[in-house]
Order: sequence, then structure tokens, then C-alpha cells
Amino acid sequence: METFKASDGVELAYYVDDFTEPWKGAPILLLLHAAMGSARRYYAWVPPLSRHYRVVRMDLRGHGNSPVPPADRELALDRLVGDVAELMDHLDCASAHIVGNSAGGYLGQQLAMNHGERVRSLMLFGSTPGLKNSQAPTWIPQIEMKGLRTFLAETIADRLPLDKVDPGLVEWFLDEAAKNDPAYIGKLVLLIAPVPGAEPIGSTANYEPFRRRVRDVEMRVYEGAPHNICDAFPDRCAGDVLDFLGRRFGLGL
Repeated sequence: METFKASDGVELAYYVDDFTEPWKGAPILLLLHAAMGSARRYYAWVPPLSRHYRVVRMDLRGHGNSPVPPADRELALDRLVGDVAELMDHLDCASAHIVGNSAGGYLGQQLAMNHGERVRSLMLFGSTPGLKNSQAPTWIPQIEMKGLRTFLAETIADRLPLDKVDPGLVEWFLDEAAKNDPAYIGKLVLLIAPVPGAEPIGSTANYEPFRRRVRDVEMRVYEGAPHNICDAFPDRCAGDVLDFLGRRFGLGL
């Protein structure tokens, strides 16, 4: 683990995995995790990706080894997106290939829309063009009443395909998510919920604005899969990333 200091003085954690030929100067592939997640959730992605790219995994503010901001400090979307850009600055990275899972994808989308020169490509997993009108805000009172782990356990079938994954993964997923601060997660959900768009989790129709409005977009459907495909199907996801980058840019370029 390494850290860098954001412009507001907060030390944020990140991880670098690079098994490329050292003389080639491989490009950065930046992985942004979901809310209630951490960089650790990409553990199975690292081996296949890090042979071709300098893989950087960030613990978003308030997750993993990045500290939870004080309760009285305002949380703003620009601040979270700024953290991503400032990590890139810290790494002397003018632009990167970016993978965004769920809430991490919203940060990647905002970076691409407002600072497009920083994004060589953007690959989104379980991340629609916004969460407005979604069920996410209804999670908060349930989390407050039941606790984070119990709430997630009761809704786990919306997140993982229980008939297709190791039961150990389910327990690990719940244990990792339960490490988060519930109050901070509530603030984050309320922050991203007004982002224009909509996502009842699992509806592929809500991805159609990408097809209509984004030039040169590719879409792949994981048929019948619930929301957390990055955890349930890491090999397939990483393979799709390598396939896309290989065809569009050449691996390691």
C-alpha cells in the first residue's frame, strides 16, 4: 500500500501492481471500486491485468485504508472526482485507461465528461448513466435499523448469483462491506443518488442512453447476473477489459 495527500490534506491509499516489461513503460489502468467496497475487491483482476498494464487500485475516500472524513465535513462529488485526478497527478499520469465499478463508474463518468483529456478509455461495470430515481436512498433507514452487514445479507441475491459463486465469497463480501462506516455510506448514497439517470439494479434498459448519446460505445450483457458482476465473475470481467483494450489500443498501449 502507498498513500498520497489530496489537496485538502487527507491521505488516501492506493496500490500499484506492475508485472510488465520494465523497459516498455506500460500505461496505467486505474481501477475504481464500488461504494461499500475497497481496492481489495479487485484481487482476482490483478494477475491477468498486471502483466500488460501498470494496474493502480485506489481506496476511495472513506473506504478501505483511506480515512473516513469527519462527520461535519461536507462531501461533494467534485471532491471525489478530484481525488482521482490528484492521484493521477501524483503518479505523473496525464491520462489513463479507467475501469469503474458501480459508484466508481460514476466518478469515471464525471472525469470523462469534465476532463476528457485525462481518460484514454472508460470501461464501466454495473454503472449506469446515473442513479436518479433509483432505490438507493431507501437503503439508508434499513442500514441504520439493521446494520450494514445484516442489510446486505438480506439483499445479497440482488448483488451476487448465489447459485454460481463460492459461499466463502459471499461471507467475505459481507465481512469486507461491514468494515465501512454506515454514516459515511449514507452520505455517499445521498450524494450520488441525484446524479441524472436511473438504475433499478439489474435493468439493462437503463444503459441505453450510453448507446444513444456516446460515440463509439460497446456494450456487453452478463445475462441473468445481479449487480456485483465484478466480484462474481472477475475472470470474465478482466478478460473483457483485455479484449477491449487489445482490439482498440493494442495490449499494453
